[in-house]
Amino acid sequence: MKTLKPLFEKNQAWAARVTQESPDFFANLSAQQSPEILWIGCSDSRVPANQIVDMEPGQLFVHRNIANQVIQSDLNCLSVVEYAVNILKIKHIIICGHYGCGGVKAAYDNVQDGLVSYWLAHIRDIHLKHQENLATFNKEDQLAKLYELNVIEQVYNLCRTPVIQKAWQRNQTLSIHGWIYSLQTGLLTDLSVCVNHEHELDQEYNSAIEACYRSETKS
Repeated sequence: MKTLKPLFEKNQAWAARVTQESPDFFANLSAQQSPEILWIGCSDSRVPANQIVDMEPGQLFVHRNIANQVIQSDLNCLSVVEYAVNILKIKHIIICGHYGCGGVKAAYDNVQDGLVSYWLAHIRDIHLKHQENLATFNKEDQLAKLYELNVIEQVYNLCRTPVIQKAWQRNQTLSIHGWIYSLQTGLLTDLSVCVNHEHELDQEYNSAIEACYRSETKS
């Protein structure tokens, strides 16, 4: 069906239910968005940002891409970050990966499949960077660690972008966090990386990498 009628029916039922439960919901929602958090997550349909932290529409500003990457040449992601930081004045940015990420696994397996292979080249570089330490784990654990390392590396990448650097230079309150989500349990894990200023970056990054290798492997 050209209009995907069942989705419109679900939309109408949802809007009616929300209005019945909270008559002012849509009026308040349409007035202004003022989230304090930007969520950078994976495009995977199994990782819906608002639901897994139980937040209402309007409470999260969200950007998603394959394997939750922050790449210096990705104008889409950087524009979202710039708007969130400079216009919305958000206070926190969460980069959230997930175990079982198809993008990270494809990079680990060195799958070459069209344009996505170019996108995943950055994760292949992360794998190569950590290959020596990862080699001390079995294959399953290597992959689990790579899911975590990808998040930590993306936090590092984000902290080095001009928009974040300038925000810290003008003493704007802004914290960058790295989390990971388990599809099997529905639970989030803090990867022990939280950067509040440029001078904390290297220490937080190195500590998070060390903690990743020391921690019990999860999924």
